[in-house]
Amino acid sequence: MRILSGIQPSGTLHIGNYFGMMKPAIELQARGECFYFIADYHSMTSLTDAAERRRNSLNVALDFLACGLDPKRSVFFRQSDLPEVCELTWILGSLTPMGLLERAHSYKDKTAKGISPNFGLFAYPVLMAADILLYNANLVPVGRDQKQHVEMTRDIAIKFNQAYGETFVVPDPEIRAEVATVPGLDGQKMSKSYGNTIDIFGDEKATRKKIMSIVMDSRTPQESKPDADKNLAVQLLKLVAPAEVSADIENRLRAGGYGYGDLKKALFEHYWACFAPYRARRAELAANLDYVDQVLKDGASRARAVASGVLKTARQACGLE
Repeated sequence: MRILSGIQPSGTLHIGNYFGMMKPAIELQARGECFYFIADYHSMTSLTDAAERRRNSLNVALDFLACGLDPKRSVFFRQSDLPEVCELTWILGSLTPMGLLERAHSYKDKTAKGISPNFGLFAYPVLMAADILLYNANLVPVGRDQKQHVEMTRDIAIKFNQAYGETFVVPDPEIRAEVATVPGLDGQKMSKSYGNTIDIFGDEKATRKKIMSIVMDSRTPQESKPDADKNLAVQLLKLVAPAEVSADIENRLRAGGYGYGDLKKALFEHYWACFAPYRARRAELAANLDYVDQVLKDGASRARAVASGVLKTARQACGLE
């Protein structure tokens, strides 16, 4: 089984990225042949600072490797190191109905929130389809918000196969329901676009301040909170703390006598402890950037060995060769 996923270098990675995509992807290394890429082409829909894109791409590589991605078990590469994906995007786009793209929830949600629309944002699902189909991926681990894009990839692959003959593997999405959407500090989905994130490798003082500033209701520590499971800080605590710890705190909130200040302190402490070993590993990698660069070069070479064959088959199928 071949597994594929990508992550954008459009900003600093946060715990929504980690629990929604990175952790599941790292765990999947035990189940099959994994292709994981830094989606720098995708970042161009929202980021226009070239130096920042280079810096973010390096940071994504450092973060992913620090959190457990093993280049011996996975093919890890920069999307733009394989321009074949752009050619396949055009080939697939020539068959993709406008109506399909117009129904994309992500595009409608982002433009509704004031993000400037452009062709790249509108055609994002076609590039994502090319990302997936270029490597004959069977399984695509995604957050719930990306499930529709994988379904669109399936539609595009089927349409191409019907038009030109069986060419592409039709992939399946995999979503872990318990972490499908990680809430941000304001209760919306955690996203760089909304400015509501907790960074994976955030500064200690700044992150503590962020977490302590989470807005709660006006109930006093003594009051019972029967809806504790719906509390934003409790939901985040469940991600970073042992199950028995988060369950105990939730029960204490329900019973009364446990305040929101203590809850937020516990959230910060468990967040900081959760990522402590990854912080140490990241420092080691940052001191050896030649190694990180070589990992990406080797990954691109391994990815091209697959991509070139798939693209050639597609070109032949549709009469370009």
